[in-house]
Amino acid sequence: MVPEPVEGVPELVEGLEEASAFAGVPDGFQRLWTPHRMAYINTGADALRGTGCPFCAAPGKSDADGLIVYRGVTSYVLLNLFPYNSGHLLVCPYRHVATYDQATPEEVAEIGALTQTGMRVLREVSRCDGFNIGMNQGAVAGAGVDEHLHQHIVPRWASDANFFPIIARTKALPQLLGEVREALASAWPA
Repeated sequence: MVPEPVEGVPELVEGLEEASAFAGVPDGFQRLWTPHRMAYINTGADALRGTGCPFCAAPGKSDADGLIVYRGVTSYVLLNLFPYNSGHLLVCPYRHVATYDQATPEEVAEIGALTQTGMRVLREVSRCDGFNIGMNQGAVAGAGVDEHLHQHIVPRWASDANFFPIIARTKALPQLLGEVREALASAWPA
């Protein structure tokens, strides 16, 4: 059954049905369909399912496949597969340690230096206004991968705060991960 035409509302394309004709109760939420994101969801699920630590696996991949922006001596920088904002970087030691107090003085120094460089590169490339920087130590503290130390560098803009994530549980990201990785890696000092 096709609903009666409503003045000011375009007619349906032949063969399509109005959403209100389907089963279910309307919930007041708008839907932002982003099927291209399934590539990241599937990749992330595979990386976390039975293949070991994703931060130990990443350095064995090409920079593009591992989302690696820079490789240092004791630590490296990569993009977060599930970013809070475009350009969300992670700084990880190559060595599999869980917490900051287990890192060597050399790892601590390089993590700090790479964090500073990451901030400079993000500021240059993305013109961000500020940063959230931090480490979640352990699952109880919110670490998604709690067995491998990693520091977050999240670029922030004056206009990036909105109710989308809070109300719709949706994060809108304007650039694909590969494009962001390429821009940051190209701007990283040699």
